[in-house]
Amino acid sequence: MIIKLKNSTTESQKQQLVNWAENQGVSVCTVIGNVDTLLGFIGDTSHIDIEQLEAMEIVDAVKRIQAPYKKANRSFHPEDTVITVGDVQIGSGKPVIIAGPCSVESEEQICNIAKEVKKAGAQILRGGAFKPRTSPYAFQGLRKDGITLLLEAKKETGLPIVTEIMDISQLSLFDDIDMIQVGARNMQNFELLKELGKINKPILLKRGLSSTLEELLMSAEYIMSGGNEQVILCERGIRTFERATRNTLDLSAVPVLKSLSHLPVIVDPSHATGKANLVAPMSRAAIAAGADGLIIEVHNNPEMALCDGQQSLTPAAFAELKQSLDKVAAALC
Repeated sequence: MIIKLKNSTTESQKQQLVNWAENQGVSVCTVIGNVDTLLGFIGDTSHIDIEQLEAMEIVDAVKRIQAPYKKANRSFHPEDTVITVGDVQIGSGKPVIIAGPCSVESEEQICNIAKEVKKAGAQILRGGAFKPRTSPYAFQGLRKDGITLLLEAKKETGLPIVTEIMDISQLSLFDDIDMIQVGARNMQNFELLKELGKINKPILLKRGLSSTLEELLMSAEYIMSGGNEQVILCERGIRTFERATRNTLDLSAVPVLKSLSHLPVIVDPSHATGKANLVAPMSRAAIAAGADGLIIEVHNNPEMALCDGQQSLTPAAFAELKQSLDKVAAALC
């Protein structure tokens, strides 16, 4: 980290900043030029708040040389991380397909869909038990009962399951869940992320609606800094001025994230586009871009779905898509 001091800075003020930095656990190198005085902070500066430095009266500018995330950074971990969910490996080079309904509605519904997506080739079952909705009057999910039904579907099909957590208080309900999803709205729920860092379970971390890639990686860092390094990043579309789709799917995020981080990256084309007819082409494009997997919404009767039916594929459409995804993946080998 490099700090440029204002020309009006006195020697006493400079020394106070040096002392402050050393108390933060970093060493300081001073470079005095003809015009500018620079301080170089050497060591782990990830915990130093740039905004706090910039607010100091004697500081003119601050530049971070190294990314503030360490554990998620590929520079410190050049090999790709492979994360095991049940008996499925994510990040091993073969795309993993996660499929299931947006929301668990009944035992018959979730079990039938689980059997259909497994038959088509899905390796992990998704399904929402707790549903964050924009409107307080919309269906909020079956909650604890939804978890029970997901576990029944797992028992019948053998598919590992992933479902979303919304609050720390719900954590005990997820003991038998194979992978916990942190939704876009909770990407910066730092207290929740800290708690998930204390458990030994894979975490699927979705990008926030208006979040930068660095902010996504910093959220992953919150989990990893707690000791849980089983984090999978998910690009699910961001909010832009374009209204033709529900969100704008940022496929460039896939290669960018994979260059910055060793963590697996998957794509959610269902939430990104919001339209069932766009899911297939965006899924194929995501695999071509290098995604480690996809999370796709599938419903046996989308028109009657209690949540996000307009972006859900039928089991038949999903089976057709899976065949085309296999061809894309094979072409990349």
